[in-house]
Amino acid sequence: MVDTAVRSGFGAPSIPAQRNRRARWKDGRLVLGVLLVAITALAGAKLLSTADDTTSIWAAKHDLPAGTKLTDDDLTAVRVRFTNSDDAGRYVTSDAELKGYVVTRAVDAGEFVPKAAAVAESDSDRTELPLSVAAGQLPSDTAAGDRVALWVVPKDEDQPAKLLWSNIRVLQIDAVKGVAGGSARRQVLVGLDPKDLQRLPAALTAMSSGEPVLIRRGS
Repeated sequence: MVDTAVRSGFGAPSIPAQRNRRARWKDGRLVLGVLLVAITALAGAKLLSTADDTTSIWAAKHDLPAGTKLTDDDLTAVRVRFTNSDDAGRYVTSDAELKGYVVTRAVDAGEFVPKAAAVAESDSDRTELPLSVAAGQLPSDTAAGDRVALWVVPKDEDQPAKLLWSNIRVLQIDAVKGVAGGSARRQVLVGLDPKDLQRLPAALTAMSSGEPVLIRRGS
């Protein structure tokens, strides 16, 4: 008698395949880690973008009385981060050569050197003339150091405008004072050479009955 193997209708149970478990991106710790990396990267980029956002300007090493002729021993370069370009434009950058220049007012130790306070020695004997100019009667971005022509427009409309000086230098200019509109004015200090003084009496008379106007000259 021959034994035969009995076959059932079911195969032998198979062994489940081993599969790698996929990373769970919703894991709270993983999300937090990604956010921390992103924040750190952004902060680093911000620091790098502002690292050189400074301006190098001259400052006084010690007290400088008015009339001091500047030398290398009087100045030191400092780096400053200004909040706006208008503030930065008021001071002398350290790439400007000031040796031989004269300060027209006292500058305290550590004070940034204003453009309006440092002039060429040939300019130091100039007479200062203060002007009150309507905001609409000069370029809005007029700054210390600009060369301007000074005209006066008479209040009498039948009288023509008169040129007082064709080439004088702005020494200092203040921000707009007064309310916006026709009443807003700016205080401007201009420098007159000795040769300009002969016209001063007539100029003061003309301005007493008219409005000064500044026309900026090309460099």
